[in-house]
Amino acid sequence: MDTSPRQDVRDFLAAEQTFLAWIRTGLALMGFGFVVARFGVFLQEVRFAAPQLPTRSYGVSIWSGTAMIVLGVAVNLFSSWRHVRLVRHLKYGGEDFARPSIAALAVALILAVVGLAMAVYLVRASGG
Repeated sequence: MDTSPRQDVRDFLAAEQTFLAWIRTGLALMGFGFVVARFGVFLQEVRFAAPQLPTRSYGVSIWSGTAMIVLGVAVNLFSSWRHVRLVRHLKYGGEDFARPSIAALAVALILAVVGLAMAVYLVRASGG
């Protein structure tokens, strides 16, 4: 009777698919952060090109964009570490996947807070 842990290729492929989804999430965060940061620079250029236009300070977009880029890098680093651990766990027959992903919950909560902060900022900046 074979008592060695059974390795199913579908488990490894599912782990790979999940890892690639996390990489896409990190890249999207970095890309969106870059757009947000560059938007602040664009608004500064508009202010210099047309000083007669009434403008407000948009320095917060540079910091917000940079924070999102850093969050994207952190997501990619953490997902790489988590993927290596999961593949090693699968290799030795581990099957306890019933726990929720703390990283997914943390990223979702951080993005919800960032989204709310950006919405409040846009409403206040527009004078509403």
